[in-house]
Amino acid sequence: MKEKIIENGIEYVKSGDYYIPNLKAPEGTYNIGRYGKLHSIFIKENRPAFYSMKMLNGTWLAYLEEIDTTAKEMVDRLIKDMAVEQGITEELKATNQMKWIGLMNNIKHSVEEIVFGDIVYSRR
Repeated sequence: MKEKIIENGIEYVKSGDYYIPNLKAPEGTYNIGRYGKLHSIFIKENRPAFYSMKMLNGTWLAYLEEIDTTAKEMVDRLIKDMAVEQGITEELKATNQMKWIGLMNNIKHSVEEIVFGDIVYSRR
């Protein structure tokens, strides 16, 4: 029997009596944060074929990094926009810190619900 075979564009290496895919981890450093990790769990549980395709292509980590970056940018942008819309200023922060913290926490939780629905838990 051959030591290596190529089938469907994937190289297989003989290990004992079995052929195992010769897969390599993609090179490079990826910064995957909270949103990317949550999306990863969602995709693995709800779209296993998509997950397998991305893993076999070697694009899984780059995909998660893109999701995480997009989600972080959306969170930052929406927090700033909602703070301006609700009239939360640095002056309020200086005069009444507890009120400012409460309002900003409410905004952050609202924004995260939007991001979770639109990006993290979406079936892109």
